[in-house]
Amino acid sequence: MEGIISFISTTAVRPASPEESTKRIELTPWDLQLLLLGYIKKGLLFLKPTPGPEENGLETMTAIVDHLKTSLSRALDFFYPLAGRLGTTVNDDDDTTCFFIDCNGAGAQFIHAAAGGVTVADILEPVYVPEIVSSFFPLDGVQNYHGVTQPLLAVQVTELVDGIFVGCTLNHVVGDGKSFWHFFNSWSEISRSPNKISVSPVFKRWFGDDTHYPIRIPQSAMVFDRPITSSPVQEMVFRSSKEKIAGLKARANAEMGTDRISSLQALLAHLWRCTIRTRRLPEDQETSYHLSIDMRTRRRPQMPQQYFGVAVQRGTLTMKVGELLGMGLGHVAWQMNKMISTFTEVEATNFLESWAKDPKPISYSTVPMSNALIMASSPRFNVYGTDFGWGRPVAVRSGGGIKFDGKTTISQGAEEGSIDIEVCSSPETLQGMLEDADFMGAVTASSNFFV
Repeated sequence: MEGIISFISTTAVRPASPEESTKRIELTPWDLQLLLLGYIKKGLLFLKPTPGPEENGLETMTAIVDHLKTSLSRALDFFYPLAGRLGTTVNDDDDTTCFFIDCNGAGAQFIHAAAGGVTVADILEPVYVPEIVSSFFPLDGVQNYHGVTQPLLAVQVTELVDGIFVGCTLNHVVGDGKSFWHFFNSWSEISRSPNKISVSPVFKRWFGDDTHYPIRIPQSAMVFDRPITSSPVQEMVFRSSKEKIAGLKARANAEMGTDRISSLQALLAHLWRCTIRTRRLPEDQETSYHLSIDMRTRRRPQMPQQYFGVAVQRGTLTMKVGELLGMGLGHVAWQMNKMISTFTEVEATNFLESWAKDPKPISYSTVPMSNALIMASSPRFNVYGTDFGWGRPVAVRSGGGIKFDGKTTISQGAEEGSIDIEVCSSPETLQGMLEDADFMGAVTASSNFFV
């Protein structure tokens, strides 16, 4: 694998039919809490379309890139905030700043690149996710608050020898994972059938009843830091099949005499137990799992599923290592189930109103990193339905930026009902997971997906 990235062109893509008036979208505590964190970076790997008898590779790729730019421009008609920037109002009277989305049509960034000598197999077959994957995403090192001057959306289309990687980078203040895939799916839908999308986004923000906006954020709270990592980390992708997940779910529910433990809760409990077991920690040491919980269905009246913004809160389950490993899969999954059930409409409203009164964006120093796992994304997102007109993707990968020991990215697998787990951890922990018979009894390593 040569791995030399060449950048062919960079273009600002604006909505095809820009509106005359500039819109301003206020931001909620759910949005604003993410100012100091990084952009969402997810991308899809496709096999390169077979050229016709009179086409050569350059013409085919040029046509594909031009078509993607055109369809992106049309998609921005529906998702117009993504062509804007973050706006700010500085309040000198109390040294605070208000952030909002300025729908000014400045444009999304579109990059056409090529990875010389890199094949689809070079991306999919290694045990560890190759480092070159991080270069398939734009806006490296950019944080959400940089959206004042940086694009809120950037796309990089990278040509491989026999494939195409479409990487999207989205400002996390503007949308969460559900919103990200709503956009990605809609863009591909427009690529197949111009000017139509199945589900239109709703940009009207939801606030607590006593939340006054725009919310003033003290300058003293806008301090960016980076997670402390004790050792270099690698990434590995595991897949659990529909049948293996069903087995974990049945086992967890049987152990607890219930039917309320979900497939995902059972799988995450299995992952958590294996990761901590591999680290060989003392029984009295604490470990935690941080999950992103979608609050759309927990508000009354319910927020629309097409709500485009951030509607997640962080849930944390903490246990002693002895309890985690000694009480069994069912106990851990059941505790996770009970923790998630506490996130009600009241909890959502309390969070929105209390945060607005004392706004403190999340920083990495406020998230316990020691012996913790942090979940990102969801298997419910329609990853493999993202078809631009030349077929389904063969894999999904996340971008670089800030990766730390314990970050886990969950996504829909290629086979129906399967789930992929991208684990970021030390090489020693990942090797231990590969050697853990209980863990590997429920998953397959990515290097074996295509054997």
